[in-house]
Amino acid sequence: MIRKFLAAALVAAVFALPAAAQDSGFNDRQREDIERVVRAYLMKHPEVIAESIEALREKMRLSAEADAKKMIEAHAGELFRGSEDPVAGNPKGDVVLVEFFDYNCGFCRQTMETMFDAAKADGKVKIVFKEYPILSEDSEAAAKVALAARKLGKYEEVHRAFMKHRGPLDEKTAYRLAADVGLAADQLKKEANSPDIAKQLRKNRELAHALDIGSTPTWVIGDRIQSGAVEAQVFKQMFDITRKGGKLPQQ
Repeated sequence: MIRKFLAAALVAAVFALPAAAQDSGFNDRQREDIERVVRAYLMKHPEVIAESIEALREKMRLSAEADAKKMIEAHAGELFRGSEDPVAGNPKGDVVLVEFFDYNCGFCRQTMETMFDAAKADGKVKIVFKEYPILSEDSEAAAKVALAARKLGKYEEVHRAFMKHRGPLDEKTAYRLAADVGLAADQLKKEANSPDIAKQLRKNRELAHALDIGSTPTWVIGDRIQSGAVEAQVFKQMFDITRKGGKLPQQ
């Protein structure tokens, strides 16, 4: 560990050397001597560069985790307790899993059943859905239909139907699938085009931007943000460690 930090300091010094040497008043000969010594050391110990890069990445990762934790704390109410958000699983669960997703996202579709199964097996997980249509106008239309279905008491059925659909999900297909679960198109369209649904999607985007979420699926659980498809055992691990107040391992 000490060597890694020394390596990082050395390489940082190398990159800062020209400016530092200029500011310190070294003459050209002195600067050349310093550069020659550093270069000789790096040629003899090239692993120092790799170690310094690794140390820098770790420092950046820890900084990103700290920033994410602060932002989650600042937006906890919007994330975990939004009154307009669709929910599934156990509404009174002691662990809350928030998903930002897009209905035309392949990884979102791939992970849907895994997430539901993991939450059901646990029994004490509340799932909060954040519609985050970023891939196309069709995604936006589908999100509006889904949120309209929530108002009519059929969100989870429509959500599952949309996620199970194979191929692009456009507005026409979204209404057809919603009709298949018993919702009337005219009532859905009225709700889907309402100002409050447009406002909800706008708030979701603003929240995602505040948390620096730019891809789907992205999960927020405890004090951590994780993007990408998640396997069943990882969901279980996320639930268990969050419940115990521990630190989730880097995936």
